[in-house]
Amino acid sequence: MAQETPKDNTGFTLPAPASAPPAADAPAAGAATTATTEPAPALDPVSTTDTSSRDTLVGGVVLLLLFIAFFFAKNAYANGLVAKRVPPNKANASGWWLFIFLASLATGVVLAAVNAHKFLAPLFMGPLVLVGLVALLLTFTSSRR
Repeated sequence: MAQETPKDNTGFTLPAPASAPPAADAPAAGAATTATTEPAPALDPVSTTDTSSRDTLVGGVVLLLLFIAFFFAKNAYANGLVAKRVPPNKANASGWWLFIFLASLATGVVLAAVNAHKFLAPLFMGPLVLVGLVALLLTFTSSRR
């Protein structure tokens, strides 16, 4: 059975069927042929390995490193405020509020990265956002002279 190919599909050919069912290879003379369908092969499911403990450990290490960096940022911010003639006790309080703001922000991001389905719920993110906003407000109000 030869097919004509249009001129715009030059070089395009259909591959031969991979395998045909044995009943379809030699139909009986005068017998009605029926089309048989085979179910598609099932795809391998996505890896079902539980990685939650590993993800939590990596998230905890990242959070610890961020807290250390935020501590240095707190000290730098407080020292910058003291250089601008803000009293040291107010500058230190403002630095700690900055630390709490950055820590709550980082905690929310790390929790969302570890398990977004579970930790992006309002039950977890609501208090973190509230604490972050209050800390940000207090950072700027306590840094006044």
